[in-house]
Amino acid sequence: MPNRRKHDHIGAYNFKIEIDGVTQAAFKAVDGLDSETEVVEYQDGDDLVLRKRPGQTRYSNIILKRGYVNTEELWLWRKAVMEGSVQRKSGSVIICDDSGGEIMRYNFFEGWPCKWRGFDLDGRNSTTAVEEIEIAVERIERAV
Repeated sequence: MPNRRKHDHIGAYNFKIEIDGVTQAAFKAVDGLDSETEVVEYQDGDDLVLRKRPGQTRYSNIILKRGYVNTEELWLWRKAVMEGSVQRKSGSVIICDDSGGEIMRYNFFEGWPCKWRGFDLDGRNSTTAVEEIEIAVERIERAV
């Protein structure tokens, strides 16, 4: 039985990543789960009020950060894009409870890796090597 009450806040540290239904290795951080709708302003003739209407909605790129693990799946996906073969995939950021069960998820669609960032290496440092992959997405939905 989870050690939480219904009104307790959810920790930002307990999440999983799935890309095309395959759970990926543990990630350190996720950023970019946001959207913004453009505000279109217009004014009719001698109208004293500036009208505002919703325009296009844009979704941020999702940035995944993880300690380096010796798997090539994400790198090969990125490499295919660099070689001119875009393979669009769907995926999810899954928010988990204390026991690892799913509470909710953010699904993304038509994603492809637009950026990869390697490690900051320093011989005097003992931290884990962290890599980033940035995924351009066309849409994000919240599923409960």
